[in-house]
Parts: sequence; C-alpha cells; structure tokens
Amino acid sequence: MMLLAILLPFLSFIIRGKVITGIVCLILQITLIGWLPAAIWAVLSLNNERADKRNDKLIKAMRKNNG
Repeated sequence: MMLLAILLPFLSFIIRGKVITGIVCLILQITLIGWLPAAIWAVLSLNNERADKRNDKLIKAMRKNNG
C-alpha cells in the first residue's frame, strides 16, 4: 500500500474509500510539480490512518483490561 501511495497517490486515497480526496489528489498529481506533494500527502495520510488504528486497538485493549 505504501508503494501505491508513492507511485499513484490518488489511487491510494480511492482504494481507502476517500473518493473526493482522491479526485483532489489526482488534480494535484496531474501537474508535474504537484506530483511530489501529492505523493507526500498520500504517504502521510496512510501513516496517520495506520496510527489511528493502532491507537484505537490500544484503547480497546486498555478498556477490556480495566472494565
């Protein structure tokens, strides 16, 4: 998924269900100068999503152990 976010940033967003963000990213990616910011945006978004999932998993585990 990380490779997809680097090579085809707009497709990375669309696969994750963020269609409108993917379209905006595609418009940015169409320009040669905008491709690099689009790739960085997609990678950061992917990392943030993974971190959110990890945090949610930890919170659920803590609640299970305390409750």
